[in-house]
Amino acid sequence: MKVLSYYENKSVKLGIKTEDGIIDVQAASEKTGITAPKTALEVIQGGDEALQALTKIIANSGQRLNEDSIQYAPAIPNAGKVLCVGANYRKHAIESGLAIPEEPIYFAKYANSLSGHGEEISVPKMAEQVDYEVELVAVIGKSAKNVSVERALDYVFGYAVGNDLSVRELQFRSHQWLYGKAIDGFAPLGPYIVTADEVPNPQNLNLKCWVNGELRQNSNTEDMIFSTAKLISDLSQIMTLQPGDVIYTGTPEGVIMGMEEKNWLKPGDEIICEIDSLGSLLNKLK
Repeated sequence: MKVLSYYENKSVKLGIKTEDGIIDVQAASEKTGITAPKTALEVIQGGDEALQALTKIIANSGQRLNEDSIQYAPAIPNAGKVLCVGANYRKHAIESGLAIPEEPIYFAKYANSLSGHGEEISVPKMAEQVDYEVELVAVIGKSAKNVSVERALDYVFGYAVGNDLSVRELQFRSHQWLYGKAIDGFAPLGPYIVTADEVPNPQNLNLKCWVNGELRQNSNTEDMIFSTAKLISDLSQIMTLQPGDVIYTGTPEGVIMGMEEKNWLKPGDEIICEIDSLGSLLNKLK
């Protein structure tokens, strides 16, 4: 199942993507009398019962919205934690001039950085070296503390496409990366969350990124240094991961920082991030 969030009259609504269009869950619930979650977080927190309700909504709702007619919100707008992993693809670490990490490198973004598919993202006035990073994002589905690598994927609700936009000169002005990362809108997430049952192996997904139609990144999640399961298990040793937390799992080679001629992103540029089975995430800079 593909669940999404979108804006209507300044509020965020829950949708379901189908082959025939988008289902307005609230409208379908009111029309059919089926009790259903109202937000993506409620779906995640509700587990199997919530998904069963949405399955009934799909079966009983005939009305669909045109996907082009909606304004996407971040797939989960109110994520409690936005956790990110740096240098998690070997070739990306090499191109960036970073040592191959022996342990995962973590940093945080926050809810202010989340943005939706199709959203125009403002570049800070003092930013010069703006870069893109296509990433697989894991969405936690249930409380996880001290979980093993072998069980870690059992705690995943689903997966989404992410773009860890970065301002490199701000990222590396100190040993802490936050200042060049946790920028308003700089964590696009979407267009939807695909439930884990549709992604049997998160370590075998092709991921690509285009800038203004030019393919820049083209790799596979099998090249991660630390697997999605390893990251979840490792993080759960020091913190309790909660339903709705998201983990950006790192980016492959092909970013501007690794190029000899560095033509940084600028207002007007269009970035499309795509991952097998998870869809395409489009954003423009302004």
